[in-house]
Amino acid sequence: MGLPSGVRRVAASQPFARLVDVLERIVPARPDTLAVLTFHRVTPDRPGVVPGLLSATPEGFAALLDAVARRHRIVGIDEVLGRARGGRRLRRRSVLLTVDDAYADFAEHAWPALRARGLPVVLFVPTAYPDAPDRAFWWERLFGAIRATSRSTIDGPDGSLPLTTDAEREAAYRRLRGALKAMPHDELVRCVDDLVAALGGGAPAATEGAQTGAAGSAAAADGRVLGWDELRRLRSEGVSLAPHTRTHPLLSRLPGDASEAEIAGSREDLLRMTGSELPVFAYPSGATSPEAADAARRAGIEVAFTTERGVNNLRSADWLGLRRINVSVRTPSALVRAQMLR
Repeated sequence: MGLPSGVRRVAASQPFARLVDVLERIVPARPDTLAVLTFHRVTPDRPGVVPGLLSATPEGFAALLDAVARRHRIVGIDEVLGRARGGRRLRRRSVLLTVDDAYADFAEHAWPALRARGLPVVLFVPTAYPDAPDRAFWWERLFGAIRATSRSTIDGPDGSLPLTTDAEREAAYRRLRGALKAMPHDELVRCVDDLVAALGGGAPAATEGAQTGAAGSAAAADGRVLGWDELRRLRSEGVSLAPHTRTHPLLSRLPGDASEAEIAGSREDLLRMTGSELPVFAYPSGATSPEAADAARRAGIEVAFTTERGVNNLRSADWLGLRRINVSVRTPSALVRAQMLR
């Protein structure tokens, strides 16, 4: 859920930014804590970006990196792994930067800004998607179909949803997305196929994420995932690559053996295709459960990240359930930094 408009206005104000500057200087930093920032897409703000996925514009991303690095220490995943294995405590105000889903704009916009500043980052890769032009994430398929349709309505969970304006199309997407995420995984896949077909976006997909028709092409153009050659290049330049399952299902909606297969398969794909064998994982959409955590453990994962908001006290950490702070283009930089002070 987004911030109320009044809160956003206050958080974007100069007085609030100055207050955070002061707090960063005077609030005692606790030792052995870790803030983890989560990004998805860093790209210019444009209509084709799925609602809720834009973390920052390129300019906003660069400014946030500079603001965070002034008062915090950006650490790499190897240091966090070492701590998880019983090694040295992290210094005060340690921050890990993570990017989920491996969208192609990471290489175009996010990585150049990080590399120019010498900052480490972990990129979580859903490994069924690189070099798979017949696939797109289900949310890309759905939003692409909603944007491209000539229909004026679509049936939603509580009745007909209007599609006559851009605002109505975005609202319909958000309403449908919420209903879909509450479904078992197989049912979600079938419903997305049915919705895309009803919207005129082509035949049902053979597997999760497959795409057909004009709406699928639009999703692929804007929501492309990095290819294996690009991922290998990024790793050679210093990007840490880690698994994010193969097909990005909500693991809380899968049985444990299927979750383990998704996680272990993603690790195997990354090792085979890039040489990366980090035992680090991010739950897709942060959807975890005790069964999903057990599946991660059985797949050899040592450190896993949710999307539960907060800063981690590493002296009592749940290493398979670490918290992160999600960054949205609609969240003022000062508010992101304020959350890191806890």
